[in-house]
Amino acid sequence: MSKLANDTRVFKIDPEIEVQNVRFTNRYGFTLAGHLYLPLNFDDSQKYPAIVISGPFGAVKEQSSGLYAQTLAERGFVTVAFDQSMTGESSGNIRNVASSDIFVEDFSAAVDFVGVQKFVDRERIGAIGICGLGSHVLTAASIDVRIKAVATSVMYDMSDSMWKGLNNSKTAEQRKLEKQYLADKRWHDAETGQTAKGFHELPFDENNKPVETDKLFDDELPTDADPVTTEFYNYYKVRAFHPRSINSNSAWSATTPWGYYNFPLQAHIEEISPRPVLIVTGEKAHSRYMAEESYNRLRDHKELVIVPGATHTDLYDKMDLIPFDKFESFFKENL
Repeated sequence: MSKLANDTRVFKIDPEIEVQNVRFTNRYGFTLAGHLYLPLNFDDSQKYPAIVISGPFGAVKEQSSGLYAQTLAERGFVTVAFDQSMTGESSGNIRNVASSDIFVEDFSAAVDFVGVQKFVDRERIGAIGICGLGSHVLTAASIDVRIKAVATSVMYDMSDSMWKGLNNSKTAEQRKLEKQYLADKRWHDAETGQTAKGFHELPFDENNKPVETDKLFDDELPTDADPVTTEFYNYYKVRAFHPRSINSNSAWSATTPWGYYNFPLQAHIEEISPRPVLIVTGEKAHSRYMAEESYNRLRDHKELVIVPGATHTDLYDKMDLIPFDKFESFFKENL
């Protein structure tokens, strides 16, 4: 472990919270980069509850997950915010590839890491997934019983959104076209040795042709941008830009949907029961229906919190809207 140098976090930093650079390995051999946050008045002779945190999908630990980790460390938890494999500062020869299996595994690897720290009570470990990592953390908790309590914030089912489109908007014809698009991109990667970039949720133009890109967001927001695009742009390009964030400065590998089509998330989330689950979403979040669908599938010991007036990205960083009191009480009661 080492203390942070050249700090590039994009949220207001609490100088009283000690944070360290950490590295740990998942069972596939990827080295994950994390920030370990220690509680106020930390005493390494004590045993603390711990929470592992990642997300949003395409973000880095210097953005929203770090803010959540710092705030919960202020409230007495050891926390780890980490970059998913092949993103941010985590390892992977091919960059910006998403995998339903590997990203789920990364949460369990983070549990491995905190659980062997002498100052952590391994019987009191929880997890939070933000945005698209919410569907991954629920999947992780369905089998990893070491996660004693799990929460999501504006969770997004990445498999569902890639396969069906937002609000089930993708047609059968578009799905057929996308399969051909993915096949063509695989031929490109095989023939050139270079990884094509693109959208993880493939849009189509007015002629029903797949839209290609090397960057998720241009430097200027188009004047005709829809509200959801505008919301993400304002977070990733304006108030929380980070050069290592895929959503701020790059694009995913074009074949990213491949794994999510074949290996969907949340197959067995009913198995989390009787361990408790907290589902938090925004009243005005475009992803709200996904959170509610997951909540309805869960069994007992579950709670749904809908934050009045909040949009999806409001719960990334707006301190007056993120219900940290609720996250704190949930984990203190259940860890």
